This record gives sequence, structure tokens and C-alpha cells, in this order.
Amino acid sequence: LSRQVWCNRATESPKVGLLRHCHRTPPSRARAKRLPRNPRNFLRWTMLGSARRAFLRSGRAVVQRSRATKASVPAASHLLSSALAPAAPCRATNVRMFSGAKPELTEEQIALMTSEREHMDFDVLVVGAGPAGLSAAIRVKQLGLEKGQDLSVCVVEKGAEVGAHILSGNVFEPRALDELFPDWREMGGPDNGGPPVSTRVSEDHFLVLPNEEKSFEIPNVLLPGELHNEGNYIISLNLLVRWLGQKAEELGIEVYPGFSAAEVVYREDSKGQRAVRGIATRDSGINKDGIPKDSFERGYELHGRVTLFAEGARGSCSEEIMKEFNLRENADPQTYGLGVKEVWEIPDDKFKAGYVQHTLGWPLQQSLTDKTFGGSFLYHMEPNLVLAGFVVGLDYANPTLSPYQEFQRWKHHPDVKKHLEGGKCISYGARVLNEGGYYAIPKLTVPGGALLGCSAGFLNSVKIKGSHTAMKSGIVAAEAAYEALTGEENAANIVADSYEINTEEDAVDISSYQTQMEESWVFEELHRVRNNHAAFEHGVGAGLIHAGFTGLFTKGKEPWTLRHNKPDSETTEPIANHKPIVYPKPDGVLSFDLLTNLQNSGTNHQGDQPAHLRVKEDKAHVPHDKSLPIFGGPEQYFCPAKVYEYDDSGHLVINAQNCVHCKCCSIKMPEEYINWTVPEGGGGPAYTIM
Repeated sequence: LSRQVWCNRATESPKVGLLRHCHRTPPSRARAKRLPRNPRNFLRWTMLGSARRAFLRSGRAVVQRSRATKASVPAASHLLSSALAPAAPCRATNVRMFSGAKPELTEEQIALMTSEREHMDFDVLVVGAGPAGLSAAIRVKQLGLEKGQDLSVCVVEKGAEVGAHILSGNVFEPRALDELFPDWREMGGPDNGGPPVSTRVSEDHFLVLPNEEKSFEIPNVLLPGELHNEGNYIISLNLLVRWLGQKAEELGIEVYPGFSAAEVVYREDSKGQRAVRGIATRDSGINKDGIPKDSFERGYELHGRVTLFAEGARGSCSEEIMKEFNLRENADPQTYGLGVKEVWEIPDDKFKAGYVQHTLGWPLQQSLTDKTFGGSFLYHMEPNLVLAGFVVGLDYANPTLSPYQEFQRWKHHPDVKKHLEGGKCISYGARVLNEGGYYAIPKLTVPGGALLGCSAGFLNSVKIKGSHTAMKSGIVAAEAAYEALTGEENAANIVADSYEINTEEDAVDISSYQTQMEESWVFEELHRVRNNHAAFEHGVGAGLIHAGFTGLFTKGKEPWTLRHNKPDSETTEPIANHKPIVYPKPDGVLSFDLLTNLQNSGTNHQGDQPAHLRVKEDKAHVPHDKSLPIFGGPEQYFCPAKVYEYDDSGHLVINAQNCVHCKCCSIKMPEEYINWTVPEGGGGPAYTIM
């Protein structure tokens, strides 16, 4: 049985196409060919079939299962590629007004949409197939092999494929990968089944850009150790996650891409304790007015004795359990940055394998007193790619600031454009990242569950790295979960043996995960840089001095504490306090119109479904009473996919189909008036090399 996924990549070079092919993970759907591990559990077959249908409906790709020769498959795909290309982003002539009206349903439709869901039971359920979630799943299975007691593990992922929603810089610190796969360097390169971690950092530069023409470099000897990259690698996290997904399936982990975790399912145990039971996937086949279609399918409930939430920054289920269990009671408000990234293919004579460049200054900060936090990255990754991106702290004040436009402007600086000239942008995307650091980490565990990776906020914003800390948190959570699930009190309830959860079992306690994380190198690393982000609130000059002093001298042992005390939605100032920023028009060579560039993300959603971006009922007045008249409608500037617009009458327009799932709107909107919910599984971006 052969499988190929062919996207609309007719103009892609052979080198990049080969790179994609080498790292494409066969999806779990292919496993439907096998008998289920338990003959009575026919539901697994049903879910796999649903995943396949959802993937085909998405309109992004064609799944071909054929006995045809390799030479004949591309020819067939070429005929279909133009018809199944990603839908064009919505423009003003194709927008759909947001409507909060509730549909009138018949009794039969209500009964259908509230019918009991089918469910599946697991020992460990992981929500999110990112570096944290897959590391946790893999480590649980590794422990099963080491200790002789297997546990059933499931990973559910809202992207159409594992890795489809993964975006990161990424200069990768292999510390956690060394722990998860100590022999990964002996596995060979990607062509031999090893991880796609091969471009070692060879040059490391940190530039300050005082204006649009000049720059000066800070010698590495004057930089904090967190900014040194010796021994690190330039990678695509998207490709690494696909490889981890492949290793997970080889270990027998059930991976279900194309299923959105729409809500957390709870239960009361025998002690009367409220606990996490698992998650429910989103219903599919509902039209944009909320009416079930002929294709309606009820979502599934996935139950776990332990549920690990690894959705990434601002994950919807993770945010729900933080509120449900008041996990942020003793933590600072989380603050975020928005990262906007492009991948360029450049001529061989311009390529420098392993080249790393970070910048601070223009265009975001143009004086030492500017308080806007952020900077840029530019990395050269084999075979001939440049990964270029820009990060803007979402605690900025000027409501007309556009992170996307700042990024486009930055590419015209001489020290940036020399790396891109003669090349071609082949991919675009955006995602928020946690920047609150040590003091913004919530309590990590709840009865029956835990927060992992960027769902908890383990990114080191000084290093500009979070993949290694995310993977480590997955490893630690897996070890805590395995110990609790196989301990003397719970050993008789293992789902891998009985195929079902014992409903009499009390909520499994994995609070040791909290303790082990606090004793790990992750907390040590984050504690060392705990004050750095807050220092930049006093200006970029003060922030640089503080970062240099603490990084070179106190090394985290300074006796003072700098805290962040309000969410990013409250840092936006009235438009009357600021001069609107006027951005230059894109030239179509180095800089691009947003909607044109958005097509490079592969973003698509099934059109006839309820909008997943919803104005909260108690905040319905905010867009026209506060956001537009007081702040000038900042959502129409900060969104990196042009989802939000105001029409000539001042009414808010939501182009939900454009959404790249960056989560920025749920953070930066005045009063956080948007409720970001998941769309039908498989919707969103289709990143392949980000």
C-alpha cells in the first residue's frame, strides 16, 4: 500500500520538494488497514474513517492509496493540484458578517446534536501532537518497554496531519532530545530514518539596527550565555515533530490527527473530587447557521486515566482547565509575543549553512527609551533555505502597530535583504509564544491531568527557545504519570489490559510532576532569566543593560524581583495618544501584501461551518463601543491573517476562513472579547517546513 500527499507545489524546487518528502509522516489513518487491538472496539475504525473524510473535505490535498508505480502517481496529482489548491484568502468582497443569533432547531435536530457520544478509553491521553505531547507519549511507551508494563496511549491533534500546525524559529538546543533518544546522532541523517537535526550552527551574530541603513554587531563575549548557540542546530520544528510522530506510531501509540479537542470532559470521583476525564472532539457537519447537515457526525469522547494538555501557547482546553481549577491564582498574568515567519529558498551562492543572525532595534525600536519588546531572527538551514522571522511583544501600546508590517519593513534593511535577494518566499505563518517566563507559570497539575510545554509557558524568551523545555516537560510528565498509573494503588486498573477505565477508580494524582519540574533544569533555566522581560518595560536601553548585567554577572542571583502585573489586552493605549503608523507599500519582491502571502500558509477551513472565532455574549458591545472609537480597531492591524475588518458603517467583520490559529486575537483584543474555539478538525494552516 503506497501513499502520497500532493499539495499545490507546482513551482517548488526539487531540493525543497525532496526535503518535504523525506520528512512526511504517514498519518494514523493508514493504520485502519490493521485489525483493532480489541475486536469489540470497532469505534477506532470509525474514527479513522472520519479522519480520512475530514481530510478529503478540507480541500488542501488528495490522499492517494494506490498500487500504481511511483512514476505514475505524480502525473495524477498534477492534474488535481490546481483544483484542490488552498482556498484564496477572504477579501473585502467575500467577507461574512459575524452573527450571534442562535439557530432555531427542531426537536429532532436538538436530539441529534445532544445525543450521547461514543467514547474510547486510554491510560494516557495527550491533547496536541507537538514536541511536548509527543515526547510525553513516547516516554510513556519507553517506560513500558523498560519496566514490562505497557500502557495504552493516544494523541489527538487538530491539524490535518501531525506537524501541520507547528511553527517555530528554530535554533534547536538538543538537550531534551538527548534524554529522549540518547542514540539519535547514531541513527543517521533524515534519509536514513534519523531526526531532521543536521544543520549545526556555524556562525552566530547579534546586530543592533539603529535605523533603516546602519547596524553594529555586539561581540559574543559581551552577550549573556543564553544567547550563545554553540552546539545547537538550525531545524524546522515542523519536520522534527513529524519525525516524532513517526517514532510514536512505531511504538504503538495511537495518533489521531484531524480531530479538534473542543471541550474538556469532567467527572466526580468517589471522594467527591472534580477531576478531568478527558476531552470531546468537535461535532462535524454543522452549517454556518448552526444547523446539522446530512453529513453531521457527533464528536467523540476520548477518556484518559491521565490527560496531558500540550496544545501550545493559549490552547483552548488548557485555558479552560486553568480557569476551572484556578491554576493561575499565584501566577503573574501571562504575556505573549507574536512571531511572524517566512521560509525562503535562496541561490546556492548566497547560502551559508548554519548561519545565525538576531537583531534588535529598527524598525520596532528607534531609540533607547522605546518600550516595545521584540526583535528578529534569520537562520540558514540546509539544503538552501533561509528561515526569517520577527517577534513583537504583545504588551505594546500603539494600537496601529502591525507585527506583520514591521516584519515586511525589516526585510528591506541592507543586513537582511542581502540574504534574501534572488530568492523566493515559499512558506508563511504566524503563532503566539509565551514570554511571561518563570513568574507566569501556573500550577501544573489537576486531578487527572496536567499542563505541558507552552500550554504551561516554559519558553525561555531570552534564549528565544522553548522546544527543548517543552520536550523536557513532556518527559517529566510521562515519568510522573507512569509511576502513578502503575503504582500499587492503581496497577489493577490498567486500560492496556482491561480495554476500559474502571469508573470506580479515584482521580489519578500526578502532583509529583510539579515537584519534579521545579527541581529540573527547566525551572533552573527560567529562574535565571526571570526578570529580563519585565526590564524591557522601562525601555530597550534599560532592558539591554539589565540583560547584560544579570547574564554576565549575577547569573540569576540578583536580589530584586521585576513582575508583570497586567494582561496584554490592557496595555493598548487609546489611539488619541499615538501617531498612526504609516507603512510603506510592499514591493512584491522582498515584501508582500498580507493576503497574497497568506496563500503560502496553505490555510483553509471548510466554508459551511459556524465561525470558530466568536464574540463573547457579554462583550458584544466592545467592538463598536470601545475597540473602534477608543483604540482605532487594533484587531485590524495586529492580526497576521487579516481576519478582522471594520466596514464603512463601523461594523466588525470576521473572515474566519483566513485564520492561521496564531491565537493573537484572544490575547490582544480590548477586554479579550473574542472567544477562540476550535474549528472542524483538519482546518487551519498546512505548514510543511515551518
